[in-house]
Amino acid sequence: MRGSSLLPGLCFLLSLSGVVAQKTKGTCTHCPQNAFCVNATHCTCNHGYRSESKEKYFSYRFERCEEITPSKTTNSTKEMQRVVEKIESHLTGKTVLGVERNFTSSVTAFLQKVESDVLKTALEAPDQKIQKVQYSTVAVETQVVTDNCSKEVTLSLNAQVNSMEIHCSDVIQRNIKGTSAVAFVSYSSLGNIINATFFEEMNEKDQVYLNSHVVSAAIEPKKNTPLSQPVILNFQHMKVKPGVKKIFCVYWKDTKEGGHWSKDGCALEQANKTHTICSSTHLSSFAVLMALHGQEEDPALTVITYVGLSLSLLCLLLAALTFLLCKAIQNTSTSLHLQLSLCLFLAHLLFLTAIDRTENKVLCAIIAGALHYLYLASFTWMLLEGLHLFLTARNLTVVNYSSINRLMKWLMFPVGYGVPAVIVAISAASRPHLYGTPDRCWLHLDQKFIWAFLGPVCAIICVNFVFFVMVFWILKRKLSSLNSEVSTIRNVKMLTLKATAQLFILGCTWFLGLLQVGPAARVMAYLFTIINSLQGVFIFLVYCLLSQQVQKWFGEIIKSKSESEAYTLSSRFGADSKPSEAK
Repeated sequence: MRGSSLLPGLCFLLSLSGVVAQKTKGTCTHCPQNAFCVNATHCTCNHGYRSESKEKYFSYRFERCEEITPSKTTNSTKEMQRVVEKIESHLTGKTVLGVERNFTSSVTAFLQKVESDVLKTALEAPDQKIQKVQYSTVAVETQVVTDNCSKEVTLSLNAQVNSMEIHCSDVIQRNIKGTSAVAFVSYSSLGNIINATFFEEMNEKDQVYLNSHVVSAAIEPKKNTPLSQPVILNFQHMKVKPGVKKIFCVYWKDTKEGGHWSKDGCALEQANKTHTICSSTHLSSFAVLMALHGQEEDPALTVITYVGLSLSLLCLLLAALTFLLCKAIQNTSTSLHLQLSLCLFLAHLLFLTAIDRTENKVLCAIIAGALHYLYLASFTWMLLEGLHLFLTARNLTVVNYSSINRLMKWLMFPVGYGVPAVIVAISAASRPHLYGTPDRCWLHLDQKFIWAFLGPVCAIICVNFVFFVMVFWILKRKLSSLNSEVSTIRNVKMLTLKATAQLFILGCTWFLGLLQVGPAARVMAYLFTIINSLQGVFIFLVYCLLSQQVQKWFGEIIKSKSESEAYTLSSRFGADSKPSEAK
């Protein structure tokens, strides 16, 4: 019993001896609040604080750092207020313009001076790690870092309605022993001075305007070490305007001429109606520019698109059913027609129902990827159509054609669906963030990413044109050698008609989309919209309604239906039956 009663006391003594040993040995794993580590062995209190033991360096984990200079803290806050008040007076008095001939140089100098004064004031009071001051036209937040930090630590700063996130390791810039500071400044009225007219990519067709506060991000001491990870900037829009076509994340670029807005190193991460999130690989002054297309959307083109695509969807559905059910025409050619119709049907349906679903960025990217694949698959099947048409024309003069036909059947599905899958997979793996734009779920125009679609399309159209020329050359020779074989002549003429229609409908019309420039842009836009929205109608007309076999099949269906109705009527009112008398 006595031994058991000594056990708690022994444990207490052991724990106490551990504390004493820790205080004697000295570690730096648990520095108290308002203290930082020195040489990985001892702790010391921040400037403006002192330890309860009055020791400058200590290792006792339960030590406390008490504030000894409350008046100095107040003085540092007042000093930051004076600096920001001076900035405010410059902005409200419009003295930022200066007297120089090119006032953009004055703006650049003003922005650099503000960053320097704010950071200098923050570093003069390292004991006050966070300082925030806000006036009507300018707001400032600074943070001071007095110890080492890792890449995982992120500092968040807010000013007015905007915010910034930067990694702590990028703030210290390997300045392990010294003190570093980061500043985030937001100007609510500076955008009226350096507005969108100073954008280097200003386009006369687009109505570009600045739709955010101008913000500045800076660190001290400044070094040439690049940022390990991009800084993230969150802007709140000043105005919510419909019809935004483009959003630009820009920074104020200092040049010999003075300065202008530039996109270099800035990227759009996410955007909705009220906010835009940008990233930048460097620190500077930033803003968000938005563009309204100078030529408003033509309501007539919109109506043509929706009516034409809706009609095409119906015709493509009828064509697919015809290719599936009409056994008289089922062959390799029909299989190609069927796959082309299915791909176009799904692409048009997704376009009509989901092209504007930009609210969810991930969903919009998936829709854009699906449209990319379906339209590429449609063009790939168009290419296979052209190849098969060439082989069919060649069959008129070649006896041993069966082996080539078997090869075509074996290759068409891997090529028709595999090739576009590879292109989309490579595109999505290399630049997934470029799927989906702020206003459309389609491929982004940045970094020429649209050529992931236009490149294969142009190549397929050119190859199909070569097939078309070769087909016509073969058919011309065949027609000149025919005498009075009426059926053969009819087949050759039908093949010629299909070749012409296929080149025009499934190929050359897409070039009209590339010709929408210059004075003829409006005419080309109407031609492109009308012809391409009616592709399904043309497919149903050429491959179904003009086919004698399909016409015969339709006739049999109508005839059997009429006979069925006649039989039903004759059964109901037979020869021996009498009609019921009227009551």
